[in-house]
Amino acid sequence: MRSGTGAESSTDDSSSPIVDLLAVFVVVFLLQQVAALLSVGLMAGLFVLAPPLSTNPWTVVTSVYAHGGVGHLVSNSLALIVFGWPVARATTRLRFHVFFAVTGAIAGVAQILLTNVAALVTPVPATGGVLGASGAVFALLGYLIASNRLSASLASFVEVPAWLSALVFLGLAIAVTMATASPGVALLAHFTGLLLGLIAGRARVLNVGTPSRSGSARL
Repeated sequence: MRSGTGAESSTDDSSSPIVDLLAVFVVVFLLQQVAALLSVGLMAGLFVLAPPLSTNPWTVVTSVYAHGGVGHLVSNSLALIVFGWPVARATTRLRFHVFFAVTGAIAGVAQILLTNVAALVTPVPATGGVLGASGAVFALLGYLIASNRLSASLASFVEVPAWLSALVFLGLAIAVTMATASPGVALLAHFTGLLLGLIAGRARVLNVGTPSRSGSARL
């Protein structure tokens, strides 16, 4: 229940951005298979974010919705439902989609840029390409952690310095990222997505208001 007809309908239809994304995941995955049949290079050029980023700039966005296999698609879809549903109920459809696309894109770019920089001074190999919604899904998880009522209550009850909050968020992002480590996983994308979500959740950037207690007027 939020101010105006549009905001109210966004709450009642809160599942729609999740359904939208699941449908986009499936459609993009099918397009990947068709493109791969024509040419593996075509599929990569359309859906895989790879350096140099200026070569196929559209992949900054398309890679967020693409997946490397059925297992990858299913795992990200399940995580989206679990972490995204509560967030979708607290915001509008448009804000949810923008948040998902932006955090996913930033996470993918961070994976490419940071690993390529690290490869110049360490034996860590550079990332050749990345695709998948994991960065955006981790951003939803971070948002859910930092913006829930328990977190808000603790923040209002205990005065926490900004530097301490930053350290806590950084430590949490590192811990969760390392807990999900496995071969082939874009850890820096996960870390970046989760950290972005924690910061956004603390700022409640997706919040669009609170319910009113007055009769028929809804806020």
